[in-house]
Amino acid sequence: MNVLAYHWNMNLGRAALRAVRWQAERQASSRWKTDYLAPQMKIAPRTKELIGRHYLAGRYANQHRKVAWATSGAPTEFLKALDFFVLYPENHAAVCGTARRAEDISTEAENVGYSRDICSYARTDIGAMLSGKTPVGKLPKPDLLLACTNICQTVLFWYRVLAHHFNVPLIIIDTPFIYTETTDHAIAYVKRQMEEAVPIAEKIAGKKFDEKKFREITRLSKTASELWMQVMERGKHRPAPISVFDQFIQMAPIVEMRGEAYTVDFYAAMLKEIDARIARGIGSVKEERKRLLWDNLPIWYRLRYLAEFLAERGVAIVASTYTNAWAELAPMFDPENPFESGARTYLHPILNRGTGYKLETMKRMVKEFELDGAILHSDRSCKPYSIGQIDQRDRLLRDADGRGVPALLLEADHNDPRAFSEEQATTRLAAFVEMLE
Repeated sequence: MNVLAYHWNMNLGRAALRAVRWQAERQASSRWKTDYLAPQMKIAPRTKELIGRHYLAGRYANQHRKVAWATSGAPTEFLKALDFFVLYPENHAAVCGTARRAEDISTEAENVGYSRDICSYARTDIGAMLSGKTPVGKLPKPDLLLACTNICQTVLFWYRVLAHHFNVPLIIIDTPFIYTETTDHAIAYVKRQMEEAVPIAEKIAGKKFDEKKFREITRLSKTASELWMQVMERGKHRPAPISVFDQFIQMAPIVEMRGEAYTVDFYAAMLKEIDARIARGIGSVKEERKRLLWDNLPIWYRLRYLAEFLAERGVAIVASTYTNAWAELAPMFDPENPFESGARTYLHPILNRGTGYKLETMKRMVKEFELDGAILHSDRSCKPYSIGQIDQRDRLLRDADGRGVPALLLEADHNDPRAFSEEQATTRLAAFVEMLE
């Protein structure tokens, strides 16, 4: 594909996405989702456009620039400084989940021997790799893979499968697990790995690393993360202007488009809309009576069901350990010291820390957001996030400072609907909500 054809396809695709957004914006002002939920945020069509533009760019990326596939917790700022198009297979898998395509696609992986006990994101990604099936049109072939162990050990094996299939280099950033405190040695260890990855990425990109650009991209990542944290904190208001179900959808840019100026602009605009909602007394749940915490990944294929079921009963889920994970590390970014601060930042995701840290995070949220209870999603195929939840549930109830709250273990899977029983979930959620009254 020549340059003219590339720009023609991109401009045509962007124009189509923009037209869809304009149409959605015209309809949104008069459309109420249910009698219990507030109208969707005005920025929601812009979110869909951003995601669409990202995958549109990916569809034609191989004809225009180098492509890297990376884990969601990987330090990708140095890749963006080399102008890689960065794709996150986990985000793509979540898109497949919300589009109700994950079961079909992951079955392609299971048919060649991959177990259903493997992470459903991994199965969805491997299934898409083998079959080419995807709701986004087409995924670009990677020129480089980057896996960071700060979210789970599954990525080590998952990305080796990708590297073998595509026959491309794999960079692994190993992050020592943080049981209590981070050591200077651990920070130096991760920093050295990041620095040693640069020459490999330079060779593939065919260009020289620009540290000035690296600092600017780090600054944009920090700013976007700070704005996302402010979005999270607005949930402390009563009624909460944005629910966790809203956050699950609106988090896509902070995960997949960190380091971009348009991501900063997007969250600044979102924050402005949320503040306008607060000023007008608009809550995400119209008759908010109870406020809950959500722990673990979303149940992507049942977001609307859960949101409407709880809203009908006056329950707003206003805080989440998962969405918070993409915000709480913002203070660690230092644009003037991007390698060392990047090493510190990417050592500290919630899944690279002990279960005691997650418990303390939940207790803090219960207090700060004035919560009445918690739903702990016991995720069948995300063992690292689900481990310790029985003890965490019990200790939330017995919190010594008097803010103890009841917690429900809700069994499901983040991306595979075969692990979800709507009848069972309805029964357990109804009983839990009744207990809160």
